[in-house]
Amino acid sequence: MKYALAALVVVVLILHHDIWNWTNKSLVFGFLPLGLAYHAGYAFLAAGTMAVLVKFLWPKELDA
Repeated sequence: MKYALAALVVVVLILHHDIWNWTNKSLVFGFLPLGLAYHAGYAFLAAGTMAVLVKFLWPKELDA
């Protein structure tokens, strides 16, 4: 389980560097730049990753 979570963290770190969106000037929903929309989605992914890490890796003795 720890290796799968470590791999998830590595994937999230790799996705943070979105070099493929730097020159794309497309708009999402007609007003939101693609890079900003990507980072909004990335923020949700990062928050979800942190929630999963806390759920499975948080030390149980700290809650006592």
